[in-house]
Amino acid sequence: MAQDATLRVEGMDCAACERRLGAALTRLKGVITAKADHRAARVDVRFDPDRVSEQDIRQRIRAAGFDAPEAEG
Repeated sequence: MAQDATLRVEGMDCAACERRLGAALTRLKGVITAKADHRAARVDVRFDPDRVSEQDIRQRIRAAGFDAPEAEG
């Protein structure tokens, strides 16, 4: 069953950053969709938790050149 996550992303400055991050995430096996929004500093991801973890997604965000801080609280 698919799971949704909204992750904070730091370092996105423009629409090109959104496209680059979205493409990097959708190449990750188990990610179904990824919609980045640089104005809101976040990415909405739908993924299969049996194939990929939220931590894997955060690592891919970092590998794409952005930061994905863990949620506080």
